[in-house]
Amino acid sequence: MTDDLRPTGAPTLEDVARAAGVSRATVSRVVNGVRNVDPMIQEAVRRAVSVTGYAPNRAARSLVTRRADAIALVVSGAGIEPAADREAPDTGESGAPGGEVSGNGSSGKGSSFTAQVFADPFFGRVVTGVVDYLRPRGMHPVLMFAESSRARAEVVAYLRQGSADGALVVSTHAEDPLPALIAEAGLAAVLFARPARPVPVSYVDLAHQDGARLAAEHLLYRGCRRTATISGPLDVPAGQARLTGFRDTMARHGHPHIPVVEGQFTQESGEAAMERLLAEHPDLDGVFAANDLMALGACHVLREHGRSVPGDVAVVGFDDSSAALACRPPLTTVRQPVEGMAAEMTRLLLERLSRPDGPVTSVIFEPELVVRGSA
Repeated sequence: MTDDLRPTGAPTLEDVARAAGVSRATVSRVVNGVRNVDPMIQEAVRRAVSVTGYAPNRAARSLVTRRADAIALVVSGAGIEPAADREAPDTGESGAPGGEVSGNGSSGKGSSFTAQVFADPFFGRVVTGVVDYLRPRGMHPVLMFAESSRARAEVVAYLRQGSADGALVVSTHAEDPLPALIAEAGLAAVLFARPARPVPVSYVDLAHQDGARLAAEHLLYRGCRRTATISGPLDVPAGQARLTGFRDTMARHGHPHIPVVEGQFTQESGEAAMERLLAEHPDLDGVFAANDLMALGACHVLREHGRSVPGDVAVVGFDDSSAALACRPPLTTVRQPVEGMAAEMTRLLLERLSRPDGPVTSVIFEPELVVRGSA
């Protein structure tokens, strides 16, 4: 294959077929992802596509494959319905365009929800893992938000219409009804994190209790004897599991009572929780915060009160996010491999699309303690 085979106009299937030395029909099968093509022929066609610069017509390809080559990445929540969403008629129409990033829901509640999402480094890591997995496969994520009943209906309608081939769902609330709605509609989806209630949908998750155990054991190893914890929201399974794992481990080492203040996985809630803990337990010498943002807030408050970290109070976070490195000193934290988990979630969805009758499954990742300066 040489450069003189490169066509002068817009390259066509015939140009690719000529360059690869195969028929037009074979090129079409490879381009459209038909599986029973000899691997050597597939490679020859891919090289020819690269040399000719051929770009498949996405609309024409969709007619053949009945695929949108797009995946909905849905950040979903639950809670009090905004008045606009309660009163407005549900048209069943989705406002999400077919680009790589879109947002649905423009009420005050929606704006607050999306602002919270983008403020948390966790969600950026999820997007990175999804995009990095989809991009080499010629697929695109469509970012959608589902914080109200109307927004959830839009997501389901969008999937039913075939505007996306399936959904990757990140729920922020245990009472989120979206996973059940998607399952009832028979739509392809995979969840990030175990659902609070049993739903026949595959998911990826972390062994959260084991991660909290690592945090507890590290504080004990450092000699901390008056520890406290800032939990995540206790209506979220991950928040419950991290608290349970920390408490159980401390109890096994002779510490039956651990002061707890509930946070909301935000820096502000970490600051408020640390203020309360210092007021009620001024002699504490170790803190486990259930995510890095809350740990960052805790460190700020400790410094304001003249407590050195880790000299006076050792602090351990959870996630190993960008907040861990932004903290001073850098946070000792439990690593959650979010990018790898998001990539695996995406792989499971694509596998589901290729084998619709395949079994529902789960993949649980193992946490790892990352020791830095805060503990």
